[in-house]
Formats: sequence, structure tokens, C-alpha cells
Amino acid sequence: MGTYRLEELSATTIVAANSLTLKPGQEQFVAPTSYALAESYFNPSTEWPRVVLDGDNVVGFIRGHFDPESDQHEFKSCIWRIVVAADAQGKGVGRFAIEALAQEAKSRGYTTLTVLWEAGDNGPGDFFHRIGFTDIGTTRYGEIIGEMTL
Repeated sequence: MGTYRLEELSATTIVAANSLTLKPGQEQFVAPTSYALAESYFNPSTEWPRVVLDGDNVVGFIRGHFDPESDQHEFKSCIWRIVVAADAQGKGVGRFAIEALAQEAKSRGYTTLTVLWEAGDNGPGDFFHRIGFTDIGTTRYGEIIGEMTL
């Protein structure tokens, strides 16, 4: 595992975050990072976009979403997007990013963190289960809802 640090998304890191490449077959499970970047600016009080750096290199991106007013439990404190560069996968980047987001959620008073994903080969389900998420249901679109107790 490298020595990672988080940095708030900025003009300096936005291009690198948007250019992260995944392993073949993973693209179908995540929208382009640029979508998450654009959405982050519409609701800055509820969004938490961060890049993961290894030295000066952007190796991951995570976007948290915090909305205590949401009618849906899964959207109160959640991972909205996580992307780890193909060559950085399996090196602790994703775990580091999720642990940082979990700490942020705790600091805001939340006791759980949720994530949604599509099931399928090359999908992120096994990763989320290894990190500590358990399945608590599905969305009306068939996405799995996972939850981690903080």
C-alpha cells in the first residue's frame, strides 16, 4: 500500500481525476468522473469531492454525499462515486478513500454510510463487501444498496 493523501478537488486535479482509466469491463459500472465533478458544484453543502494522491499522482476519486433531509435513507450519508485507476487497484486506494469518507460522515454525526452499485462480472460488489458493506436492499432500478455501520 502506498502513502496516500486526500485533496479537495481543484482546478489542478480535475483533469487528472477525469482521466482515470479503469480495467477493461469496469466502465459499465460507473458514470464518467466528469458527471460527478459537475454535480458537486451545484450543491457544495452536501457534496464532498476528493482526489486520492500517491505522491503527486492522482490515483483515485471519491465523492461523498450528505443530506440529512433526504427522504431516502440510502441518500443521507453515501458514497456517490468512487473510481480507482486501473494500475492502482488492489493497492489500498479504494479502502483509504472510503475510510476517509467514513471519518467525514462520523464527524458530521452519521452512524452509517451507504453505497449503491450494479451487480455483474467486474462490478464493485465484492470490493464493497470486503470493505465492510452489507446488502440491505435494492433500488427500484435493481441496484444493490450496501450499508456500513460507522
